[in-house]
Amino acid sequence: MFDNMPEEKAKEYILQVVKEYSNTYHQTNKPFQEGQRIPYASRVYDHEEIVNLVDSSLEFWLTSGRYTDQFEDEFAKYLQIKYCSLVNSGSSANLLAFMALTSPLLKERRIDRGDEIITVACGFPTTVAPIIQYGAVPVFVDITIPQDNIDVTKLEAALSEKTKCVMIAHTLGNPFDLKMVKEFCDKHNLWLIEDNCDALGSRYTINGETKFTGSVGDIGTSSFYPPHHMTMGEGGAVYTNNPLLNKIVRSIRDWGRDCVCPSGRDNLCGHRFDKQYGELPMHYDHKYVYSHFGYNLKATDMQAAIGCAQLKKFPSFVERRIYNFNRLKSALTEIADKVILPEACENSQPSWFGFLITCREGTDRNAVVQSIEKSGVQTRMLFAGNLVKHPCFDEMRKTGTGYRISGALTNTDIVMNQTFWVGVYPGMTDDHIDYMAKTIIKAVRQ
Repeated sequence: MFDNMPEEKAKEYILQVVKEYSNTYHQTNKPFQEGQRIPYASRVYDHEEIVNLVDSSLEFWLTSGRYTDQFEDEFAKYLQIKYCSLVNSGSSANLLAFMALTSPLLKERRIDRGDEIITVACGFPTTVAPIIQYGAVPVFVDITIPQDNIDVTKLEAALSEKTKCVMIAHTLGNPFDLKMVKEFCDKHNLWLIEDNCDALGSRYTINGETKFTGSVGDIGTSSFYPPHHMTMGEGGAVYTNNPLLNKIVRSIRDWGRDCVCPSGRDNLCGHRFDKQYGELPMHYDHKYVYSHFGYNLKATDMQAAIGCAQLKKFPSFVERRIYNFNRLKSALTEIADKVILPEACENSQPSWFGFLITCREGTDRNAVVQSIEKSGVQTRMLFAGNLVKHPCFDEMRKTGTGYRISGALTNTDIVMNQTFWVGVYPGMTDDHIDYMAKTIIKAVRQ
């Protein structure tokens, strides 16, 4: 049927059929029925994501291309930040953000093996993994409850002459105390990496100016895994206002190359063969000069295509998450004597990823969680709970090396033993939220 049809007309026809297919077979807003399982998170999308995906696939460029450029530009504009680099996952984003700070280009401020990084043990492991994998030393500080973020009163005690950076996540959309952490970092000339993977769209007012989380520190990271605030299937981003850090991030993401030419394009600078680098011979091809030991962490253009469609919807996602959180919290206030409900950090406007519940003494988390799960509501722990208790720390615990704990991790252990969370993702309706509330109240009161 395409024999005599211009390519653009054929493409237009295909994408129209894809739109109709999506509207027929990809309905994500089905009404809730009691007994239906309620996941903690799910994709929210329509025909726009699928049409973009097919549009990109028809080009068959496969690696990063025009949709990647579009997404990086539009995402940076949304966050009101200068530079964005798309990567293949949030975990890669954390790896890339940390490794950028080990670059020789940073001179005396570079992170060396043995340097210390202040962080928390209550969170997702890939915030900490790059530190350990490189040979730096994570220094674990306790958190507060019910904000479930780093206890900023413990920062000074965690500091040592080896401290180079603070790398922490905003917990389930709730910003940590950015004002105090930023002042601490500025006072001691430390880098600040904001793991923003669970807080995209959250805002924080600092010195009278409201900013998006991820844009206050030196580097921010995001994840676009399906349960997150927006999705590409897999995907992540690293962003910064610092041009030198951006140059390093792009180099390490793209194999460690010194050249900035994108894939498939040569000699944009006009100096591909007329310089000398390291101890290479003069005129060596700049496309194959490496200034860092890097990786290939790029995403595909098909992922970026989905992200471009998701980004259009994203402000409405944030509004619905806030609405769902507030509705659930209002309903659960009647059991506040049995559980601790989450509270937003002062001066913040969270884009909630989930709803944390900490069981008070006398309330059995295991019994509560199992009852909720049996009623069809999916629950999650606060990720690692206390990361240093996990098998990946077995060898380090035995030797007492590789990490340091500053003070007691009292609240971290409370979260490990007594906390769980449920979702508030934007695909949830009032019926979903009300059923979850009824289910949680019943489980707590049993």
